[in-house]
Amino acid sequence: MAAAALKSVCLSAFDYKTEKYVIAQNKRVGILYRVVQLAVLGYIVGWVFLTKKGYQETEESIQSTVITKLKGVTLTNSSDTGVRLWDVADYVVPPQGENIFFVVTNMIETRNQSPGYCAESFSVKDALCNSKEDCTPGEAVIAGHGVKTGVCLKKDTNSTGTCEIFAWCPIERSGKPEKPLLAKAENFTVYVKNSIRFPNFKFAKSNVLDTSDNSYLKSCQYDKFHSPYCPIFRLGDVVRWAGHDFQDMATEGGVIGIFIEWNCDLDKSASKCNPRYSFNRLDLKSSPMSVTSGYNFRYAKYYKNSKGEDYRTLIKVYGIRFDIMVNGKAGKFNIIPTVINIGSGLALMGAGAFFCDLVLLYMMKKSTVYRERKYESVAKSKKKEEGKAFSNGKESTKKKIEQECLTDLSPEA
Repeated sequence: MAAAALKSVCLSAFDYKTEKYVIAQNKRVGILYRVVQLAVLGYIVGWVFLTKKGYQETEESIQSTVITKLKGVTLTNSSDTGVRLWDVADYVVPPQGENIFFVVTNMIETRNQSPGYCAESFSVKDALCNSKEDCTPGEAVIAGHGVKTGVCLKKDTNSTGTCEIFAWCPIERSGKPEKPLLAKAENFTVYVKNSIRFPNFKFAKSNVLDTSDNSYLKSCQYDKFHSPYCPIFRLGDVVRWAGHDFQDMATEGGVIGIFIEWNCDLDKSASKCNPRYSFNRLDLKSSPMSVTSGYNFRYAKYYKNSKGEDYRTLIKVYGIRFDIMVNGKAGKFNIIPTVINIGSGLALMGAGAFFCDLVLLYMMKKSTVYRERKYESVAKSKKKEEGKAFSNGKESTKKKIEQECLTDLSPEA
């Protein structure tokens, strides 16, 4: 008995099972099924293949290099600096031209500083004092300019003073500029050379027009429609494209992002792979008086006098920092993603049929009738009765045939 059962289980592994299809003449479900099919077909063809190019292999590991070079000269005349000529060696930081560069638009100079003893500024809270106990010797002033000496400098005994410090004296000039020193910097130009490569596809390209004309880059300027392969940008235009005014931004500085995007369909010719530029301000500016807006830093120029003593000029510069960011992706036909997306579409078609089955079998008024047609349940006892009836019928047929044969062989016949 157990052996027979085991044999039956083993043999059932080689059985072939097929689905039973029931044609339900229900217009509502039929229309719903066609709508689902059309929706899935539209999604696969319209979105997956046409919009997202699901038939392509994509690569986003773009390799990029950026070289920048600024041009422009201006002349300024102020009470602090006097008459001064500015060229790229004066207003560009760093000078070697990277994907991040800074253009000086304003500055505050504190000249002839030398190491010595002087009073800390009243704007520094940690330096305010009423007695020498408030000025611990050797303690650095928080957010200040030097180290406390233990002396409290006051005009009189009843007033509040500041601690004496050992620092570069006189201390830095305070205050904010009211207008940009290099207002004409908006007419400066920057040359942005960007070369990219997609290693998997062995594809490389540059944002500069491939030409043998040496005068091309000396006379052109970027225009989205007329000169897309002349990456020479006027600084005033870059700030304006970012949605801001150059003169307002140049007073206290800021940060501008230059975004270069390469989206290349390599199934088309290489001439169709073009860079797209966009511009945005990156430093926060929630209001005109916001302390988070602007961009500045300090540096110093050091000298020695005739006695060999050190002194310096401290310079606090304001300006606009430009960050150049490159991203992109490339796509090319490949059979593997094509087959995968087609298979996904067919699976969605099956999901549509499953959904319509749920509606037909559980949400319609005649759902019980459809379920009876869809599913058959055959009991074992019924199978045995059918088998016996078949055997009895077979025996009766056999006897009838034998009787007919005997009749044919009788002498009377």
